[in-house]
Amino acid sequence: MANMLRRWRGQNQRECEPVDHDKMIKDLRTAIGPLSGRAKKFCTDACLRRYLEARNWNLEKAKKMLEETLEWRSTYKPEEIRWDEVAHEGETGKVSRANFVDRSGRPVLIMRPGKQNTKTGDGNVRHLVYLIENAILNLPKGQEQMTWLIDFTGFSMSASNIQMKTSRDIVNVLQNHYPERLAIIVLYNPPKIFQPFFKVLSYFIDPKTYLKIKFVYPSDKASIEVIKSYFDTENLPSEFGGNANFNLKYDHEEFSKLMAEDDIKTARFWDSESERVEETNANAHCVTPLEPETL
Repeated sequence: MANMLRRWRGQNQRECEPVDHDKMIKDLRTAIGPLSGRAKKFCTDACLRRYLEARNWNLEKAKKMLEETLEWRSTYKPEEIRWDEVAHEGETGKVSRANFVDRSGRPVLIMRPGKQNTKTGDGNVRHLVYLIENAILNLPKGQEQMTWLIDFTGFSMSASNIQMKTSRDIVNVLQNHYPERLAIIVLYNPPKIFQPFFKVLSYFIDPKTYLKIKFVYPSDKASIEVIKSYFDTENLPSEFGGNANFNLKYDHEEFSKLMAEDDIKTARFWDSESERVEETNANAHCVTPLEPETL
């Protein structure tokens, strides 16, 4: 991985020469050609910018990446997933949107692999895609990214039903179809048995994504400072070394009500008659969300 990072940095330096970003965005729009419907609504200037950034402002690479995403969205239809389809996956709170944000105001997805409750790889991926879409829908004005907090409490390889293939599928979806949406991933207190698993998985992680992964151990003062740099500890649950009076509790019934409300907002946006929302900020799906909620 170290050699791969060095090669990537060298390539990144060669490709990231000064460019006219606005011109590149226009060139990418021309390159992908006419769009209609949801594809047109998806591809705002902010969206094109993220794909260009993900490919170090290489037009051909960004075009290929964006076209693959448009094809994926046309078949997978992530914007049509509704909570009642995936709610069973979330009964234990293995993935949920937090009721707090990081220091930059970014929404937080909390993942607790120790609470894995199903064996269906496709179901796990679909559940996570739904929550990624939901987090994007709820981005505050001026924010484009989210943060992931992964709590390894109760985790064991034997107890976890997540297979390597499912983990790879999750990595691929995040990297290939949600570029520049992830600010940081905090792996909180992963056990030693996780290390061989992560070593294999890391070969499938893009170098840019890899650099966003932070290992944090409660017994390591240096790593605790890392999490403090991203979170106000008063707003952070005690499970992550934060406020002792703030415990991480998941209420499936209440969370389901929140998701049902957001489903209405999602449907109203994607089914609106206008093909494209005027960009007043660079938020949801490269589009301006309807009535965004800041947690």
